[in-house]
Amino acid sequence: MSLERTLQQRSNNKCELCGNDEKLSIYTVSDIKENGEKTALYACSICSEQMEDSEKIDANHWRCLNDSMWSEHEAVKIMAWRMLNRIKADWTQDLLAMMYMEEETLELAKASGDGEDDENKLVHRDVNGVILEHGDSVVLIKDLKVKGSSMVAKQGTAVRNIRLDHENETYIEGKVDGQLIVIITEYVKKT
Repeated sequence: MSLERTLQQRSNNKCELCGNDEKLSIYTVSDIKENGEKTALYACSICSEQMEDSEKIDANHWRCLNDSMWSEHEAVKIMAWRMLNRIKADWTQDLLAMMYMEEETLELAKASGDGEDDENKLVHRDVNGVILEHGDSVVLIKDLKVKGSSMVAKQGTAVRNIRLDHENETYIEGKVDGQLIVIITEYVKKT
């Protein structure tokens, strides 16, 4: 049986990543020496294009990885892991933390260089220089007037489950009195 026929049966004639049933073709996972069913998946043109060109990634399209990352097929798991590492969104870190892969499969996934610490990665630090991470809790160290509203976030207010801005290391987001606001890191202290 041909590889394409095998993948069609395995995938039920749908993209193994997003479930689309149009413009499907074989996608071979790069950076792996083996060939065949273990390193190939059936993917739609949208997924294939974005897997090949990181500039074209649409993060919302890849929310489908929430389901496909649990596939029993190695090629699907590998590409799900790689795409979660390429997408710069808060939700991808949560999925990566939940994802389970055998050690050999994880090594194959890392072969492309995805998931490695980037020298240019933004590092968010509080007023004391402590590194802030997604989900941390912080306390405001001074009263902050919230732009665009009459609200004042008072000194000592705890902000739980912060989110990091992926474009500027001086900004974080968090909820104060039920309102999501952007906070400058020099006005917070990690708890």
